[in-house]
Formats: sequence, C-alpha cells, structure tokens
Amino acid sequence: MKVLVVYESMFGNSERVAHAVADGMRPHAEVELLEVDEAPGVPGADVDLLVAGGPTHAFSMSRERTREDAARQGGRTRAVFTGLREWIDGLPSGPHGPRVVTFDTRADRARHLPGSAAKAAARALRRHGFRVVASESFWVEDVAGPLLDGEVDRAREWGRSLVLERVGSR
Repeated sequence: MKVLVVYESMFGNSERVAHAVADGMRPHAEVELLEVDEAPGVPGADVDLLVAGGPTHAFSMSRERTREDAARQGGRTRAVFTGLREWIDGLPSGPHGPRVVTFDTRADRARHLPGSAAKAAARALRRHGFRVVASESFWVEDVAGPLLDGEVDRAREWGRSLVLERVGSR
C-alpha cells in the first residue's frame, strides 16, 4: 500500500499529527510525507491512500488572511501563501483513484462549536472527485497548542488502523 500524507501547519501541531499518522502507517505501508507547498498537483497513480490535514481556522480550512493572523501570533510565515484549501482548489476534477482521509487540529476549548478543517477538506475533495472515507480531529490546548496529552499517540494509532484495516477498500 502506498500512502501520501499532505499537511499544512502554522504552529507545528498539525505537522506533529501528520508525522505521527505517517509513523503509525510506516511498518505496514510505503509512506511519503509532504508539507502542502511541496505536494504534487495530482497524487501519483500509484497512491492508494491520500491523507490530507491541517489546522482549523475560523471553523474551516485556513485562508491566506487567517494564516497571516497566525503568522503575526508567532506561526510560521512559510505557510502563509499556500494552505490545504489552495492545494485542493488546484487539484483537477474527475474521478481519482486514491481513497482519502482528512484530519485537522482544533482548539479544545471550541469542541462544542461547529466547523472543522477536516470536514471542509473532505467536502472540497469530494467535489474534485475523490472518495473520502474518514475524517478525524485532534485537539490542541489553545490556538498555538500544544497538542493535548495523548493526541500524538492517538494519531499514530489512527494511522496504523487506517492501513491495517485498509480503510475504505471494501
């Protein structure tokens, strides 16, 4: 099984989740892990599973303006111009081979609020012809983090379960 993990991260929390998901998959799959600005315009024909994730900003995927705000709060400036939203928007439409799972990081204090980057990414990927089979949220203490205790382990286990169960292959 070949997996492509694409992530966006401003404060490093989504990056930690992406690495943990990839680590959980590696004993059972060939995994390529890329930051969104390095991701290909189309996943390769040999990719069986696409994992796409990033932070929830203003109840959805980030926008250039929300990334600029995050950079002013100490987030990485490299990530300001290209986020998960722009990468997905640039993907061609039509039926695509790999199954997709999405994830996001969200502030724990906003658990009761609607909106999720993972769900928004799933909707956008479906519009582009991908088959989304799962979405998951991972919780951070506050906007800049850190991840809550146990979330890295939970992300690693989620990644492992995705490849062991060959999610959505039935």
